[in-house]
Amino acid sequence: MQSTEALPARRDLRDFTTDTRLIPLTAMAVIIGAMSAFVAYALVWLIGTITNLVYYHRFSSSLVSPAANTLGWWAVLIPMVGGLIVGLMARYGSERIRGHGIPEAMEAILIGRSRMDAKVAILKPVSSAIAIGTGGPFGAEGPIIMTGGAFGSLFAQAFHMSPAERKTLLVAGASAGMSAIFATPVAALLIAVELLLFEWKPRSFVPVAAACVVAYLLRTPLLGAGPIFPVASHDVLNASELGVALLVGIAAGLGSALLTALVYGAEDIFAKLPMHYMWWPVIGGAVVGLGGLLQPRALGVGYDTIRDLLGGHLIGAFVLGLLVTKAVIWSVALGSGTSGGVLAPLLIMGGALGAIEARWIHIGDPALWAMISMAAMMGGTMRSPLTAIAFLLELTHDVELLPGLLVGCVAAHAVTVLLMKRSILTEKVARRGYHVVREYSVSPLSRFRVADVMERDVPTIPADICGADIVRRLVLQDPVFGRRHSWPLVDDKGALVGILTRADLLQALNDDEEDERTMLEIGTASPVVAYPDDQLEDALNLMLRASVGRLPVVDRNEPGRLLGMLSRGSIATAYRSVLDEEHEVDRSDLSARIRLMRQRLLHATRTTAP
Repeated sequence: MQSTEALPARRDLRDFTTDTRLIPLTAMAVIIGAMSAFVAYALVWLIGTITNLVYYHRFSSSLVSPAANTLGWWAVLIPMVGGLIVGLMARYGSERIRGHGIPEAMEAILIGRSRMDAKVAILKPVSSAIAIGTGGPFGAEGPIIMTGGAFGSLFAQAFHMSPAERKTLLVAGASAGMSAIFATPVAALLIAVELLLFEWKPRSFVPVAAACVVAYLLRTPLLGAGPIFPVASHDVLNASELGVALLVGIAAGLGSALLTALVYGAEDIFAKLPMHYMWWPVIGGAVVGLGGLLQPRALGVGYDTIRDLLGGHLIGAFVLGLLVTKAVIWSVALGSGTSGGVLAPLLIMGGALGAIEARWIHIGDPALWAMISMAAMMGGTMRSPLTAIAFLLELTHDVELLPGLLVGCVAAHAVTVLLMKRSILTEKVARRGYHVVREYSVSPLSRFRVADVMERDVPTIPADICGADIVRRLVLQDPVFGRRHSWPLVDDKGALVGILTRADLLQALNDDEEDERTMLEIGTASPVVAYPDDQLEDALNLMLRASVGRLPVVDRNEPGRLLGMLSRGSIATAYRSVLDEEHEVDRSDLSARIRLMRQRLLHATRTTAP
């Protein structure tokens, strides 16, 4: 590629493409944020009411654990009945309610043009409340993300918005729901960035942030103020404690891989059963009920268990039993296709793992390692380390642990990236036939200008000549013009007036009047053009909109002055050059660094010798 460093940059180019459409979009997101807060309240109310009715035979909406029930063996039937109801709702209502919510939201964004069914907005929270209220070992965040997203999508569809704007409002509803459930607006915004938006643009970031803040503000009168899991503040971690945090993060990363394998192993087993998927949650409910007899605190959302783990109140063999039971019943129930979230269970299992590890850690306290392990388990399993860090900080307000959370979450994230092809979220999407790439970067084509890659000294053809002979010579790839697919047409002063393509020539060969037509009549007058200071990405978009494979490049100040031609092959070459930077090593630079390092080592050895 040729260098054009002297070419001045266009002054009209902006860092972001966002325009004033951002203002009404943000206003709509505020409304959706308020809607999601009320939906979150309704979901929590339903879960609490169902739990109290089926386990304690009283009418109350307080969020209680099923662990204190006195039903004995009869309690095994409750999750089974709940599973049957969810299965019936999935079969005769909408199959989209099956699963933990976030993969379904991702699929709607990536494949469904951010359109969600109205039935999902109603059936998802109801089915989730039934599944969790009857003892299902799930969290409420996945269902509220799916439900809030559905309301955001329906709101956008009512106003006939573009798919990109629908996506923004869908994610605004999803993130606002999480903000309202946990009083964690920053983590809710980060989960949008890391999992749902698939972009980093003010067009989506600002409205989603507005929705999260509004939902957070409404949470206080609806559900109470945060933090929902306050803990005693820890001291700033020293180097030894950060080293332990690294090991805790690695262990959580290995646990994340194991949990993901358990969930999809269970799903594979259910898929082989000779029965309709409607009956699978009943089997999953039986496993949940039996697990509840062994470890009652493994049932339900488990917010009280998370609080006790963060307080350092759960230790010893009990925690090991809780971890194993929760992992088994959660994996089986989720694999059966019932409705429920993954976040709260990950916090419980991560916290239990940290509490177990604390027995062999002689610095810090069990609550410290439970907290770091919680964040690491969440960040590794969902592959969202920034969300996990912010989430635990907002849940506990223990800011001094920020470096430890960073080390643990990044370690767990690195382990899962190296061990697992896909996360627990993207595996669900992949099993439906779609691949999700979680690596985001600036488009390689935005780094180049047209002048960097265009072909110069392009052969031209006079626009006013005519005759079948010139047509045949061009089609047969005459050496003068050989192996080209298009030729600029110029007037007698050399100014660009049109373009002639090989398709035009082939059409002209079939025309009986080809001898009487000029090249301009055969080709296209006033072609679509590019300018040398255009971004290559903009030029490619222009090609796609115009359905052409090549663009004449002209002077911006003298539109008739031809400077070159831009082809798709040139764009591909530019793209390849950026990809090569990922893999190719500059051997000369590497050798120079090695020589410099050897010289410094030799000098240091000589100066310290006796």
